[in-house]
Amino acid sequence: MSQKLKTKDEHILNLAKLVDGPNSILYLKEDLIAYDCDGFTIHRHLPKAVVFPKNTDEVAKVVRYCTSRGLPFLARGAGTGLSGGAIPINGEVIISMVRMKRLLSVDLENRRAVVEPGFVNLKLTHSIAEKGYYYAPDPSSQYCCTIGGNVAENAGGAHCLKYGVTTNHVLGLEVVLPNGEIVDINTEGIADAPGYDLLGLFTGSEGTLGIVTKITVRILKNPEAKKTVLAYFDEVSDGSYAVSDIVSAGIVPAALEMMDKTAIEAVEAAAFPVGHPKDIAALLLIEVDGISAGIDEQIDQILDICQRRNVREVKVARDEQERARWWANRKTGFGAMGAISPDYLVQDGVIPRSKLPEVLNRIHRISEESGLRIANIFHAGDGNLHPLVLFDARIPGQTEKALEAGSACLKACADVGGSITGEHGVGIEKKEEMRFIFSDEEIAAQVSIREVFNPNNLLNGGKLFPSPGRCVEVKKNIKEVAATKHGA
Repeated sequence: MSQKLKTKDEHILNLAKLVDGPNSILYLKEDLIAYDCDGFTIHRHLPKAVVFPKNTDEVAKVVRYCTSRGLPFLARGAGTGLSGGAIPINGEVIISMVRMKRLLSVDLENRRAVVEPGFVNLKLTHSIAEKGYYYAPDPSSQYCCTIGGNVAENAGGAHCLKYGVTTNHVLGLEVVLPNGEIVDINTEGIADAPGYDLLGLFTGSEGTLGIVTKITVRILKNPEAKKTVLAYFDEVSDGSYAVSDIVSAGIVPAALEMMDKTAIEAVEAAAFPVGHPKDIAALLLIEVDGISAGIDEQIDQILDICQRRNVREVKVARDEQERARWWANRKTGFGAMGAISPDYLVQDGVIPRSKLPEVLNRIHRISEESGLRIANIFHAGDGNLHPLVLFDARIPGQTEKALEAGSACLKACADVGGSITGEHGVGIEKKEEMRFIFSDEEIAAQVSIREVFNPNNLLNGGKLFPSPGRCVEVKKNIKEVAATKHGA
């Protein structure tokens, strides 16, 4: 077998033996280039190798090998993450999960399914749609992102306002820990199960605590009725106030999305235009679902609220085809930026809904000060903003300006009591911005939790947490206090 590999690197030869031989490992530079970044393309680093295990045992073998030799490693799904969480900044061995892509079981009676981490998000809904069920988390990349990656990032999507993010739909995990041990974390669907919330801890840990190899998820029955509204506003503030009014009226839409003028320009120039007015300042895409009784009343309330907030035009989708076109237009919003800009940087902050007008005004000022256009596409219902900073990396200094503008947008979110991420994760992109919302003591406590599972920081190191500073001393003090209390 080793004669077929064009290398004398002992680690490459040994790793190949742990998986399926030469066909399950990449190590040549021309092959590794495809893995030098994820959806965050500003930073690029080559991995040492990429291995493709086909089951949990092979994952565990690779992990044990890397740990015993001090080789850094990380897991990767489809590479659609937007914060650099799957970028091999330390020359890691990438453990690609794409061959572990089976739907293992479906239990309709108990409304759950078991999948491998490489199983594509939207494929799960397609697999159970004929039975009248679906999987709720729906990030914009759901047609290609994997459920394992969704677990790592705690991915959300347009319908998370009503149905929650990935952590609300995970019932069990099989995980390979950084020492190679295989553990099952399963609550059997019991709410408030006793003990530590390990499912909650691992979901959203960005692949720094362990590698997920099997996932039990909650599936939902299709709603009896569903209606979608599209509203156009001449002022962003009117659309923002309409968002707060809808929620204040006691309506819980399945989705409540907003796009501003620049974002509308992009989606209309891309693959799925629907004829939005070119001069409109903002639009709302609002969806309600549930039992048939009461849906029409909710729609009437929404229409009335929009009228009171100076809507230019508001309409209800006539049929499923029109609804699907509206959503295709929205779902391709990020990628559509390529139609109006050579490069773009996606940000991901969260704010209280009531602060929408204030923060959007501040983002507009950041755009003017930086000289870069910023488009806004976001989950308005839960205040999850996605400012997209448009720039041209070919122009010297513009990449740095884009990063500064993105950081300023996150600071604007933090300053009003928000967060620097809602669903895209921290990765390497936002790790320094963690200081916007956490003290040194809080960061040190989080690092200490990571060290329980990943003591040598070989698994996806250099992610999530800011560069060592005062928090190193703080962490030392926390450990000393903990040791004193334990001794007492």
